Amino acid sequence: GNASQLTDGAAAVLLMTRQEAERRGLDILGVWRSYAVKGVDPKIMGVGPAIAIPPAVEMAGLKIDDIDVFEINEAFASQASWCVHELKIPEIKVNPNGGAIALGHPLGCTGARQIATLLHHMNKTGKRFGVVSMCIGTGAGAAAVVEVEKRQ
Repeated sequence: GNASQLTDGAAAVLLMTRQEAERRGLDILGVWRSYAVKGVDPKIMGVGPAIAIPPAVEMAGLKIDDIDVFEINEAFASQASWCVHELKIPEIKVNPNGGAIALGHPLGCTGARQIATLLHHMNKTGKRFGVVSMCIGTGAGAAAVVEVEKRQ
């Protein structure tokens, strides 16, 4: 298909300080480095990731080429493909476990699903920097940069 299907889902993400995670004896799967939310003309809904990813990456002190994995929500194949092309991201770095067309786009849970998919993939494959991004209805985009630190 060329659009994400209707999907039920639930997910949770625990975001806390390093000190609190260590106090609780929790593994730190990743570190939140930056995020950005940007608006675009609502008539061109879907291009938000192409607008939000660059400032999020820049705020983390990185370049697009420094990112190992991109988890870009595919509300529609054409909008995700356009964003990847516009940012000149090698396709091999995008949604290596499948995006919303394959895994679903459960509204209200998509960001948590993307973070979980991204962090588990990065920890399993030894990748360091990842980006999660999605378009948001009415013409916005959001992106965040996460880092998986080397284990001692």
